[in-house]
Amino acid sequence: MAVLGGTGLLAIAGISCASRMSPELGLVDGKLRPPPSTPNCVCSEFKDSKAFIAPFTFEGTPEEAWQQLKAAVLEEGGVIVEESRNYRWFTFTSRIFRFVDDVEFRLDSERRTIHVRSASRIGHSDLGVNRKRIESIRSRFLK
Repeated sequence: MAVLGGTGLLAIAGISCASRMSPELGLVDGKLRPPPSTPNCVCSEFKDSKAFIAPFTFEGTPEEAWQQLKAAVLEEGGVIVEESRNYRWFTFTSRIFRFVDDVEFRLDSERRTIHVRSASRIGHSDLGVNRKRIESIRSRFLK
């Protein structure tokens, strides 16, 4: 029985380590990457996808919105990995198993929109975690 328990812990440790590997992220042809076929991602760039989530919209200046978004994500527990004029990449790490999720944003100043993509690095389903996280960030952003 102890061997089975130890094997399970080793498997979880292996999965946790695998989730720390950097995925392919960033902009492709000026947009966030499309979501995978697995239900562990949300993305506002592709309306016909099951992973669709509404983008963020704003009324002030793009610079103010970009700063407000950064504050909301950091308040939610995100860690900034990459930042540019119109793209930001954050990571979130789960408390227990240390799984890493990637959250990306693309600022579209002309349309007064911020597109979002939030994806788990591993696993098939995220049980709605990415969608809940983005809606929580949206609530903070709108305050």
